[in-house]
Formats: sequence, C-alpha cells, structure tokens
Amino acid sequence: MSTAKRDTYTPDTLLSVAVRVFNERGYDGTSMEHLSQAAGISKSSIYHHVRGKEELLRRGISRALDGLFGVLDEEGACEGRAVDRLEHVTRRTVEVLMAELPYVTLLLRVRGNTDTEIWAMDRRREFDQRVAELVKRAAADGDLRADVDARLATRLLFGMINSIAEWYRPERASSNGKGPSATSAEVSEAVVRTAFAGLRTTTT
Repeated sequence: MSTAKRDTYTPDTLLSVAVRVFNERGYDGTSMEHLSQAAGISKSSIYHHVRGKEELLRRGISRALDGLFGVLDEEGACEGRAVDRLEHVTRRTVEVLMAELPYVTLLLRVRGNTDTEIWAMDRRREFDQRVAELVKRAAADGDLRADVDARLATRLLFGMINSIAEWYRPERASSNGKGPSATSAEVSEAVVRTAFAGLRTTTT
C-alpha cells in the first residue's frame, strides 16, 4: 500500500465508497474488511479518518438528511399558500433525492438495528410530520381534497418520491447509447403533476 495513496484519500472519497458498499451489501452485511477492499486502503487508514463503520453510516445519512431538511428552510417552503409550499417541497425533495441518490438511498434502507439507524428513522418521521402539517394546512385552506386523509396523502406522496431511489439510474441511459436519462427537473415535474392532479381541489 503506497503512502501516497493513503495521504490522498479524503474523508469525502472514503464516505462515497462506504455508502456505495452499504447500498450494495447492506449495512449489516458490510465489514471493515469489505470497506478496506473497496477503498483500496488498509483498515488502519480508514480508522485514521473515522472510528468505525457506524460513523460512516451516520455521516452518509446526515448528508441526506441535511439536504432534505434544507428544503424545508427554503423561501418557497416557508412563504405563500400552504399548497404552493407543499408543491415546492415535493419538487425539491425529488431533486435532492436525485442529486444525492446514494445517500438518500442509504437513508431509506435503514431498519433501526443500531443507535444511528434509530436516530435516522426518528429524523425521517420528523420530516414526514412537517410535510403532513403542510398537507393539513392546504386542506384547511380548501386547496386539497377534504376526502383524502392528510397522513395517508403524505404517505402516498412520499411513497411515490421514495420509489425513485429504486429505479432511477442516471448512468444506464448514457452507457447503453439511448441518450441522456430524465433530468431531475423532468422527474420532479412529473411527480408534482401526477400527485397534485389527484390531491388539488378542482377549483384551484
């Protein structure tokens, strides 16, 4: 193992490799040896950057959560009618998922088997609850159908968004010669149009 390779390996590149391996093997099925082999550096070099694989898990999940919660602080999520804010959050959540696909995928796959995973699931519920509040406000304003339960609508909306992580592979289209894959703007617009066509009242 060359000293040059150890010295040039950064926490960010190590995290990228770790998240890829976690998504491929599952967190529980990944050992430090697997991470060492995938990164091409020794386990001692990994420990130079982190305390262990759970710290890498927390860093990866934090990157996804920071992106998602950041959406809720954007101007479009904080000002205007609740239904318009909800559309903004929906659109931007799709864009964050696609921009940070490996990290959000990791977040979506946690099962609560470690302290970090329990923390991540609590944060996910907090995000969902804040969006559900927007749904309730929009319904109270008369902009969403009153016959659709707010919690159910939130689950269906995020079920649609989260499914993108299972099928969206930006590298496939470019590698098979079929042209570029759909952009995040195209996918987010499709999600908004499909979801809100069924959620909005006919008068809005």
